[in-house]
Amino acid sequence: MKTIIKKITKNQNNTDIIKQAGDILKSGGLVAFPTETVYGLGADALNEQAAKKIYAAKGRPSDNPLIVHITNMEALDKITEYIPQEARIVADAYWPGPLTMIFRKSEIVPMGTTGGLNTVAVRMPSHEIAREVIDAGGGYIAAPSANTSGRPSPTAAEHVQEDLSGRIDMIVDGGAVEIGVESTILDMTVTPPMILRPGAITREMLNEVIGEVAVDKTLMNPNSKKAPKAPGMKYRHYAPKADLTVIEGELDRVADEINRLAQEKLSEGYKVGIIGTEETVGKYPFGDVKCIGTREDEATIASHLFGILREFDNDGVEYIYSESFDSEGIGSAIMNRLLKAAGQHIIRLGNK
Repeated sequence: MKTIIKKITKNQNNTDIIKQAGDILKSGGLVAFPTETVYGLGADALNEQAAKKIYAAKGRPSDNPLIVHITNMEALDKITEYIPQEARIVADAYWPGPLTMIFRKSEIVPMGTTGGLNTVAVRMPSHEIAREVIDAGGGYIAAPSANTSGRPSPTAAEHVQEDLSGRIDMIVDGGAVEIGVESTILDMTVTPPMILRPGAITREMLNEVIGEVAVDKTLMNPNSKKAPKAPGMKYRHYAPKADLTVIEGELDRVADEINRLAQEKLSEGYKVGIIGTEETVGKYPFGDVKCIGTREDEATIASHLFGILREFDNDGVEYIYSESFDSEGIGSAIMNRLLKAAGQHIIRLGNK
């Protein structure tokens, strides 16, 4: 299969490209397109055979549910059994945006889309190009991240091309994405609603509009025997080719430990990568050092995370050592992705 790649820009007349993408989706094909979070790999969510193509292209486990993308609240009624009032309040506050909600599904949604579950995960993206592609494709587009399963999520069209060229019909190149980590997932089928995956819509933001929100305690557990209720819960994700370790503790001690570990591996002949911030990169004299952003604005860290992991792959790095980040706000999303990329490999430095 030859993958069509079309460059597209916001605020221009992209009618022909959008129509081509929509026609492919309606005919059961696969189209990658940008959202505000990461690039998604789209298929008709109500066509079970089309949804199965996503799993095949990505090498994705078939019990890992897909997120259905829509552009309006009327569309939600068709694919859900019941919409709680709290969900409508959350939607008023944060849709369109980087938030996915889980509902009891209606019969029209095939089990092949939901990973065999009786629930459906739904998101309404804000990205203009994503919304146009969704509407052109019929209004219900299943779209997990457009990468090979387990690899760092794609934040640019080049990342999609690296992983999926020749496996999918089309890539709509809308440039780099804004947020850089996948949407928050909020389960609306339980009381109180529960965060199953952290993202840019934080627990604190949800607390402001609906009060108490729980966080799934098994979020970080890689050994769960249960089928995942939401994408990213069970399997190792976002992983670079190198062995990644996260170091947690007071920053000066973290830098000292990273330098010690890096020197050890370098002396053994390995190529070492280090993830630091604007505040700390000067502390690392050894290895392939990359600045992920600033601790003053952790959104910059989120937007660069997956891209940096892919850069290390291109550099042929064999071991990566990363600082840890705050566990509040978007920091919880950063740490969730980082620990999954590391296979939960973390060194916690105690107090002196």
